[in-house]
Amino acid sequence: MGVEWRLSWEEPMSSVVKAADTNVAITPHRVDADKYSIRRALTRRPVVFQKTMVRGLLAAALVAAAVSAQAANVFNMGGTQSANGTWTGLASLSFVTVGNPGNVADPSTGYGAVGYTYQMGKYDVTLAQYTAFLNAVAKTDTYGLYNSYMGSDYPTQGISQSGSQGSLSYSVTGSATGAANMPAFDVTWGDAARFCNWLDNGQPTTGVENSTTTEDGAYALNGAITNSQLMAVASPSHSGAGAATYFLPSENEQYKAMYYDPTLNGGAGGYWAYPTRSNLPPDNSLVLAPTSNNDANYDDNGFLTDDATILTPVGTFAASPGPYGTYDMGGDVWQWNEADVYYGGRGLRGGAWGNGSGSLASSSGRGDGSPTSHDFSFGFRVASSAAVPEPGSIALVFAGAVAFGIWRQRRNA
Repeated sequence: MGVEWRLSWEEPMSSVVKAADTNVAITPHRVDADKYSIRRALTRRPVVFQKTMVRGLLAAALVAAAVSAQAANVFNMGGTQSANGTWTGLASLSFVTVGNPGNVADPSTGYGAVGYTYQMGKYDVTLAQYTAFLNAVAKTDTYGLYNSYMGSDYPTQGISQSGSQGSLSYSVTGSATGAANMPAFDVTWGDAARFCNWLDNGQPTTGVENSTTTEDGAYALNGAITNSQLMAVASPSHSGAGAATYFLPSENEQYKAMYYDPTLNGGAGGYWAYPTRSNLPPDNSLVLAPTSNNDANYDDNGFLTDDATILTPVGTFAASPGPYGTYDMGGDVWQWNEADVYYGGRGLRGGAWGNGSGSLASSSGRGDGSPTSHDFSFGFRVASSAAVPEPGSIALVFAGAVAFGIWRQRRNA
């Protein structure tokens, strides 16, 4: 399937994807193995008598934990990350706070001013997290949240689909170490918006795509599948009363998290040129990733970061966070935002593994794609209006409740 997208910087792209001019539609080539070798709602409170208080609290904790496992699984996937960036287990969907409301826009571009505090995804949404989403809502994949390129664009990582309509299932595939923690790819803007709706609706696991799962919530999609329908979808409020809880970032939110640093200019704040807290292009070395404070996954003059897997697990460049503690906002995959730009496309920023350093830069790394476009270099991350508990904190709350119940029982014995 051909994919149209437009890019706004003037630097030629890598040999995988090239554009002769800016702001023109191009069709990227699909990745294959030959190119690699060539390029090297639990709210009811039961009445519990004193004698059965502990038993009730234990049961409630177990039920709540079970609900949490179903309804908040992408926030508690159990993985841990070492100081050098490697993962044990699966990365959870986590957030960092982007504060300093009322910051001024970048004078060189006009972007980045945000008048409120918000949360930005610490990492890109991963293959494992997107697979959990598919298994939760796409038993019958009414709106095409899965496409076959998710399983074939990279030989070392992807998502496979099995079964038939009504009983479809999905799993992460591939031989790459850390494949499940690599960023999701071949995701359209519509797919990403539906993922946000699913989060906003509490991550239901009904297996269907409808108004209670993907079609309403942050975005009133209601079956929107064409470019014109998806371009007409309004952005939700991101702050204040009535704000959506989870959504795709606005372009200004995305830009601020990438480049704005409140400590620059003697504490007056300012903008870096690259999302690695640097005014110089980053390196792209896996060897230096654990220690280099200016490193990213992109095409450095014809040299890829990893010829074997192309993508890297989220947070691999552990020493190169953005100003607020996000990772990989430059390189690996482009990330969708809510902007309506150029010829009726949704916004993309951050560049990808097959693009040069210009795609990562604040001054030139602005792109867009039609909202039905999927590509091997298109991914996303989620923003939020509310503070999101750290993975495992829900379990701690219920453990505390059980301990409190035991204490009360002993005290009243």
